[in-house]
Amino acid sequence: MKPLRHATALETVAVTVPADALEAYEAALGQACGAVGFFLDDATGLWTVEGVKDRGANEDVLAAALALAESVTGVAATPQRHATETEGWLARTAAAFPEQPIGRRFAVRGTHLDGPLLAGRITLVLDAAVAFGSGEHGSTRGCLRALERLAGRRPPRRILDLGTGSGILAMAAAALLRRRVLATDIDPWSVRTARANATRNRLGPRIATLRADGWRSRTLRAGAPYDLVFANILARPLTRMAADLARHLAPGGTAVLAGLLAGQANWVLAAHRRNGLVLRGVLREGAWATLVLRRPAATPPASAAPPAE
Repeated sequence: MKPLRHATALETVAVTVPADALEAYEAALGQACGAVGFFLDDATGLWTVEGVKDRGANEDVLAAALALAESVTGVAATPQRHATETEGWLARTAAAFPEQPIGRRFAVRGTHLDGPLLAGRITLVLDAAVAFGSGEHGSTRGCLRALERLAGRRPPRRILDLGTGSGILAMAAAALLRRRVLATDIDPWSVRTARANATRNRLGPRIATLRADGWRSRTLRAGAPYDLVFANILARPLTRMAADLARHLAPGGTAVLAGLLAGQANWVLAAHRRNGLVLRGVLREGAWATLVLRRPAATPPASAAPPAE
């Protein structure tokens, strides 16, 4: 196995916040850091959010994002920094990213792993250097479990992965359902990463990647109505996009929503129920919840309106 290397010095930026500020500070660090993770301290009930970035990079972006998170949440969190040994971080990341069986149908493994694939599973291969946001996260695992439950039904014709990140859900759907998937993200780096991962997993012909600001994208709207939509994002944007999702989901279509803490599930669910969607299931992975929603075949969304340009 070749050693993992990184060309520049890295640093870790960390904040400790209560649960109701986790979402905002995760998004803040995500603006400036290439990898973000968060961990619960069971003793205190507080969350530590860590981001790893090139030392000295994106300082203005980070300062502005942290200030916005403080303004939105009312929680002031002083960032702690420490140098992160480049090869040491990548080695630790690889060590913390073993092959992961998920549900009954999937396995996720890093490119650093050798040996035979797990029999009877669809194996998705990701670079260990981008292990954050891969299959180890409860939101991703919940979405993959939801997907395998849906697989026995009539295969969806149009599939959208909204906020694709590494592309893991788009790849899983393309491999399991043998259908084309549109994978979009607002972040250009995520779009490039998803495209590279699709190629690595020999799924490139089935996955179209697109940089898009959610439902504001004309191309994304033009592909509607979708029979299956994944949106593994965060609770607030999911709530804001509820009407758009309902409007662009086909009658009888299914939406799998994740990226929300279990305590946020009812809030997100209420927004989608107001727009005509019904709950078909809730999957829990640790502190995280995944909602499976359906648009009734004969009922239009409650608050349909012309889409914003």
